[in-house]
Amino acid sequence: MPEVQTAGALIAMSGGVDSSVAAWLTLRAGFRCVGTTMRLYRNEDLGLSQFHTCCSQRDIDDASEVAFQLDIPYEVLDFTDEFRHCVIDKFIRVYEAGGTPNPCIDCNRYMKFDRLLRAAQARGLDYVVTGHYARIEYDSSSGRYLLKKARDGSKDQSYVLAMLTQEQLARIRFPLGDMTKAEVRETAERLGFCNARKHDSQDICFVPDGDYVTFMEQYTGRRYPAGDFLDQTGAVVGRHRGAVGYTLGQRKGLGLSMGRPVYVCGKNMAANTVTVGPEEALYSGTLLAEELNWISIPRLEGPLRVRAKTRYRQAEEWATAYPEGPDRVRLEFDRPQRAVTAGQAVVLYDGDTVVGGGTITHIPAEN
Repeated sequence: MPEVQTAGALIAMSGGVDSSVAAWLTLRAGFRCVGTTMRLYRNEDLGLSQFHTCCSQRDIDDASEVAFQLDIPYEVLDFTDEFRHCVIDKFIRVYEAGGTPNPCIDCNRYMKFDRLLRAAQARGLDYVVTGHYARIEYDSSSGRYLLKKARDGSKDQSYVLAMLTQEQLARIRFPLGDMTKAEVRETAERLGFCNARKHDSQDICFVPDGDYVTFMEQYTGRRYPAGDFLDQTGAVVGRHRGAVGYTLGQRKGLGLSMGRPVYVCGKNMAANTVTVGPEEALYSGTLLAEELNWISIPRLEGPLRVRAKTRYRQAEEWATAYPEGPDRVRLEFDRPQRAVTAGQAVVLYDGDTVVGGGTITHIPAEN
């Protein structure tokens, strides 16, 4: 009888505990595994410490050690040029246009689940496996792959995965979707992994100190000039240090004394002005989104009741989605939402299933 070929999986190993346990689970499930780490940038090129960001040499060393322990092949794939173009350059463009980007979603969309899937195919491997906390199920009634929330709600990452396509979901596996973080760490400790108690990465990997303005100035060689703070009547109330350095809803660090708390509630990048106002000015009930990706449905053909969120760490709120053309949706919330920001993702849910997601492009003025 001809030998049955074992399914192959390319394991995205970041050097952290999650991807390490995902690799072990995949190997235990009988897959032919190859470990890989994406080199997305070189720390020294961006002026970063070698030991306080993901994608550092230390992370590569940790991933390599786990792969050696599991006795699976391991390689480092250099995607530095692609990461600059698809993630860093877009990050800067969105900030300079007055929005707030979400580079983690772009990294998942363009790097982990595009470039890695191509790499898997080139190596004759069937799947890409990561340590994300989410679940993928196939719905035979609709013939579609579904993206669902993780069992561990505190670690659920479905929001940052909402741009995955049907073709990608068919070739991705998330072994941690039914596990809690505590169970993952216990498994890693039992297996003796070097990274069992390694801290999770929390910040933007290429801006680990959070000072994105300094990063942008160093990266681009540009300086972002000071300008005027305006109140809601258009009167000048102070000077800011560069409009790119302020985000919608920001209160701290404004350096304004106006007799009451004020928040950033708007920016005009062409005029280099930042408008401030009371907290109630931050709330809006409607947003427009583009760059849409539908998962549980092929397209939005009419009004649809959903629960939606516009930030990763945000509770979902009831809303109605209305189609406005082939790639535009108007979302009307039942209750106004605070600091809805262009450039961020909006993700729509039906229970624990992701209906789809898109990029917020416009927040209409409230009447």
